[in-house]
Amino acid sequence: MLSIPPERIQELRRARGFGRTKLAKLSGLTERQVARLEGALPWKGELTSDMTLRLAAALQVQPETLLGDEPLTELDMAAQQKTSSCSCCN
Repeated sequence: MLSIPPERIQELRRARGFGRTKLAKLSGLTERQVARLEGALPWKGELTSDMTLRLAAALQVQPETLLGDEPLTELDMAAQQKTSSCSCCN
């Protein structure tokens, strides 16, 4: 079973300047799912590999880094935000 340390998601999200809403939009998850993964709400269900890949892509890190298998580096914390073409995600 996959597991992401809740503090890892929060740390990366805040380093990117994302709120939960923006991370949810970028990853295709719901705000409630993001809140649950961050430990703000009780987790219901399983973390899938698809969810992990989408979160990693939105946070611009490798899945292994998101899962806590690899330590966070300065590069992970300083990754630049991808440009967006829609006004809802800026």
